[in-house]
Amino acid sequence: MSTPRVQLHIEDQHVVMDNGILQVTLSNPGGIVTGIQFNGMDNLLEVLDEESNRGFWDLVWSEAGSTGTTGTFDVFEGTSFKVIEENEEQVEISFTRTWDPSLEGKFVSLNLDKRFIMLRNSSGFYSYAIFEHLADWPPFNLPQTRIVFKLRKDKFHYMVVADNRQRFMPLPDDRLPERGEPLDFPEAVLLVDPVEPEFKGEVDDKYQYSCENRYLHVHGWICFDPPTGFWQITPSSEFRSGGPLKQNLTSHVGPYTLAMFLSAHYAGEDLVLKLNPGEPWKKVFGPVFMYLNSDMDKDNALCLWDDAKEQYSKEVSCWPYSFPASEDFPCSDQRGKISGRLQVQDRYISHECIAANNAYVGLAPPGEVGSWQRECKGYQFWTKTDGDGSFSIGNIRTGDYNIYAWVPGFIGDYRNDTVITVTAGCEINVGDLVYEPPRDGPTVWEIGIPDRSAAEFYIPDPNPKYINKLFINHPDRFRQYGLWERYADLYPDGDLVYKVGLSDYKKDWFFAQVNRKKDDGTFEGTTWQIKFELDDVDQSGAFKLRLALATANVAELQIRINDPKIDPPHFSTGEIGHDNTISRHGIHGLYRLYNVDVPGATLVEGDNTVFLTQSISTSPLQGIMYDYIRLEGPSTT
Repeated sequence: MSTPRVQLHIEDQHVVMDNGILQVTLSNPGGIVTGIQFNGMDNLLEVLDEESNRGFWDLVWSEAGSTGTTGTFDVFEGTSFKVIEENEEQVEISFTRTWDPSLEGKFVSLNLDKRFIMLRNSSGFYSYAIFEHLADWPPFNLPQTRIVFKLRKDKFHYMVVADNRQRFMPLPDDRLPERGEPLDFPEAVLLVDPVEPEFKGEVDDKYQYSCENRYLHVHGWICFDPPTGFWQITPSSEFRSGGPLKQNLTSHVGPYTLAMFLSAHYAGEDLVLKLNPGEPWKKVFGPVFMYLNSDMDKDNALCLWDDAKEQYSKEVSCWPYSFPASEDFPCSDQRGKISGRLQVQDRYISHECIAANNAYVGLAPPGEVGSWQRECKGYQFWTKTDGDGSFSIGNIRTGDYNIYAWVPGFIGDYRNDTVITVTAGCEINVGDLVYEPPRDGPTVWEIGIPDRSAAEFYIPDPNPKYINKLFINHPDRFRQYGLWERYADLYPDGDLVYKVGLSDYKKDWFFAQVNRKKDDGTFEGTTWQIKFELDDVDQSGAFKLRLALATANVAELQIRINDPKIDPPHFSTGEIGHDNTISRHGIHGLYRLYNVDVPGATLVEGDNTVFLTQSISTSPLQGIMYDYIRLEGPSTT
């Protein structure tokens, strides 16, 4: 049975794409999605809002040289509309805003081209955008760009981010001052008089639903009457900034659904794209897929999530898509492939090389070791190794790359020094690559698991006043609000003391080293102690203290050995980090590794103590999370 062809209706103020399954209405020439008609509903988007606030691309920009992660918010609208492709099988339309010097200071110096695609017999639509900056245009900073959809609050009440993160959600009205109480920051609101009493006493915060890029594939909302799903599907992370561990927002109360491409969340200014004078830049964000599904039976509405996951798999199998018309989006035969094997060489664990199984291997633009987690101008391509460390990465855009990797169970970052040039159709086998993680001597003691996360440490129960019911008895218990305040509850009279050989990091190492709130409302830094015994000390030997941090936020970590008052300390990181992970309910931000020389003369036979001081104390949300700490003895042959 033949399906209806795709039709395009062009009106003075609107453009409508229609394939018989759904209709998508956009403003002309702005390119704002004003309506989505599907499954008997005239509009899935919030009809109570202005048309300009329903479905849109936006960005945040600031002048070159400015600091921070904020700037001018711009829901950028096209000034010109064009039909790129129109036939029975597909429609692709373009909404462009072109920059010229007369717009300097008013708009970011970018040519912006928003594209929307509808295919025949497809229950959804695609969108992507091409950002282009010419070399002689003014440079700028770009902290954020994304797609936003605001759904009907009277219809979409059930949100799904993952199999174990789904629930009925409060209404946006519940966050208003007459029904909600703002907490330490505006995103977090205590629901005191919600429309639906079941939510009373809960905390709502959009950051509780953040997700790492490596798992951020599909999320959205379900309406039960009629049973309808609205899903944002991202089949590839190649155009996202920050690599596989970068965390982004997903869906939240509104009901909002986001497609995040570039953001500084959980990273700070390090993830702000900054163009230099004379630097040209072009990047394609997307395509991503907005998928709609339905069911006849209200009792089966939750099964729409399973269908959405299946649709995600189908989209991945079609990546890179063959249908986008822009020459800036290369199809499969215009891309290349790289394969090889990664091994680890740590002579204090094994005399032979160890297979780097379940390691993350990726291609990102050439840079320093570990630069991939701060990279936001180009494209990245990542995979996980198999049991013997083998890896294969396909569909790589042409260009120059370094190979980067990190291996769970080992500290540090790998980078292959050779710049790899990927050309159309190439198949490059790089052979065996060997990562030698930082190591000077045998392990004296260690705390934690080197996996770039603080999840293995002690995460307390939340204050009963600040509960999100979803995260009770949940693997992501760190997502509860206000956990930083629990440190002073657990350590009212003194700071954490960890005794090597007796303490258990799962129970005795608090997940974040935060400030202590004093009775007068001010804050003071905290000093943790690691106590350990040494039977024998080579006073002329060189020990090494490895400190892998999972995150830092306006913090300074000072290290002292056996003398808590020595000034200056034996080591200081200086002020580090603007990750904001603690307040945003994350368990890691940017990874940092510090290698501290510990002369044998600073240690003694018998009892020793490492003092860890977080010294900046102007806010409750400053602090650090540790990933892993290790003391190494002097080198042996």
